[in-house]
Amino acid sequence: MKIKISYLIARYEKQILSESNIEKVIEDLEYFRNEMVRLHKKGELSDDEIVDLMGFVNTIITHITNGNQNEERLVNIMGGAVIETESEKLIRKGKEEGKAEEIIEMGQEFGLDDAAILKRLQERVGLSLETAVAYLERYGKQLV
Repeated sequence: MKIKISYLIARYEKQILSESNIEKVIEDLEYFRNEMVRLHKKGELSDDEIVDLMGFVNTIITHITNGNQNEERLVNIMGGAVIETESEKLIRKGKEEGKAEEIIEMGQEFGLDDAAILKRLQERVGLSLETAVAYLERYGKQLV
């Protein structure tokens, strides 16, 4: 089955990479998903097997698309989420911290109070209140 999954996705690799019309890819993925669901309902695929198969398909899609515009759309067909690697998480976290530090420094330079800075961190960086508070505690006391 694993070879068939790889083939199913890989035969469309060129269209996926070029970000061209991927309607046939979507049609085949939906058919594949529906067949897996049908087999699961008939008891021919266990809960673990269907979850693993959908995960394998999403891993292959994520690898092939490499973040292009089709990735999320194709992954959603299988009921998953775009995979974020550890290196991507670290890069995102570093960018997030850098933006937060910059907003905190600028806010303090312009005389904004902590509440206004926290609001900007939440709105502009998309942080939760607790994460914004943690960044403010970490970067807010530094002298420039």
